[in-house]
Order: sequence, then C-alpha cells, then structure tokens
Amino acid sequence: MHELALTQSVVDTIAERMDGATITSVMLEIGKLSGVVPDAMRFCFDVVCAGTTLEGARLDITQPAGRARCEDCGDEFDLDYPILLCPCGSANITVLAGQQLKITSVEVL
Repeated sequence: MHELALTQSVVDTIAERMDGATITSVMLEIGKLSGVVPDAMRFCFDVVCAGTTLEGARLDITQPAGRARCEDCGDEFDLDYPILLCPCGSANITVLAGQQLKITSVEVL
C-alpha cells in the first residue's frame, strides 16, 4: 500500500513547513489518473498524524478528472480511469491533467 508512504510524506512536509503550528485541516488534490486511492489515504491519515502537530486535523480530498489529447485525431477528452484510449480508438495520447497529488491548502489554529 503506497498510500501509507505518500500520506507520511504529506504529513512530514506540512509539519516541517508549518514549524510547530497546530494544523486543523488539510486539503489535497488527487487526480483520478494518479493511481492513488483517496480512501486509503483517508484511512492512513489519522494513524500517521498521531503524535504530530496534525493530530486531529481534518483531511479533505478533491479528485479532478483526467484530461488527455489524442495525437492522431487531435481531440481533447476527459478520463475518469487510467485506461488511456481516445474515443477514436487510438492509444497515441498525451495526458494533460489528472496525475497530480498536491497539497492545496492547510488551515492553522
């Protein structure tokens, strides 16, 4: 479960950057093509936060859809799952969005 390591990295980054401040809320953006399971991150969050300045913080997650462009037909389209095929049938696509995992906001007490 790589979500545990990802969650630990997010918590460590926030704790380090916020220099001892008590954190009440964290907002993450996890793209639908990222390969990260948001429910697994939610499960890990409370465990990883125990004993840190994030203990008791709320975790909110948004999941933007993926977006891709077909290099064969030129069409741009949304993707909600990591099967990278254009509606025209081509697999010659460029992913434009949806692979991100980023911290979008942190609320401090």
